Amino acid sequence: MNKAVNILLVIILFVLLAAVRYFQEALFYDPLILFFKSNSVGASFPELQVPKFYIHLTFRFVVNTLLSLSVLWFLFQKWEIVKLSMVIYTFLFVLLIVAMVLILTFSESTDHQLLFYVRRFLIQPLFLLLLIPAYYFVKR
Repeated sequence: MNKAVNILLVIILFVLLAAVRYFQEALFYDPLILFFKSNSVGASFPELQVPKFYIHLTFRFVVNTLLSLSVLWFLFQKWEIVKLSMVIYTFLFVLLIVAMVLILTFSESTDHQLLFYVRRFLIQPLFLLLLIPAYYFVKR
């Protein structure tokens, strides 16, 4: 593929990542969206349907990961980068989902800042924003 097509596809993939974020309330079950949009300090924690919450959280992570891996493919066109990124995403997912379970299970604090950040890394394509410059740096 030529460079112009790759750039167009990367732009389309970023638009799809933005669409996942824009339509998040319609696509995914996540009562924490409204909880963290409001002033969550001192607010009562929303009731969670735990299995449904984790299934939707996992699904959203997978959607973002597939779109992110596609971006990496069209930017670098090297299977080694995609394979390494899959390992990184898998490792980070396991680490973060375990952290999320532990926080939700054992946290009795009214300060939910740690939960906010762990959840943010699971539901946003932040790893992509870290991996692109890292791979460009290694490439040069």
